[in-house]
Amino acid sequence: MARSAPTVSDPGEIRVFWFLLIAMVVVVAAVTLAVVGGSDGGSDGDGAVLPEVAPERLVDPLPEHRPVDRADIEELRLPMVARGYRMADVDDVLSRLGAELAERDARIAELESALAGAHRTPAPNDEPQQ
Repeated sequence: MARSAPTVSDPGEIRVFWFLLIAMVVVVAAVTLAVVGGSDGGSDGDGAVLPEVAPERLVDPLPEHRPVDRADIEELRLPMVARGYRMADVDDVLSRLGAELAERDARIAELESALAGAHRTPAPNDEPQQ
């Protein structure tokens, strides 16, 4: 049995096929020209399409010379990267805040124990009444 070649029943289908083929070639050519033609060499001749940008860093870190207060935390803005925040900057801020909170907790405990000790011992001016 011999196979017959497929036949196209509608001449409109042939026009649609050619239209889509030509449109695809035009789109591929335009994208190729944009990519290849976009690197005109620039003024420095390196051929880069986009200039290299230094990574964004924490602009105003927490103060080193004094304890952190509420205003420092409210003004703190961590730099954004493609997937959220820069992990090293967040770790630095959290470790600094954790250390300061631990230091303040220790100081509060020390002052509370000193205050409790002051309440237990009688003042030197107090004399027992008889």
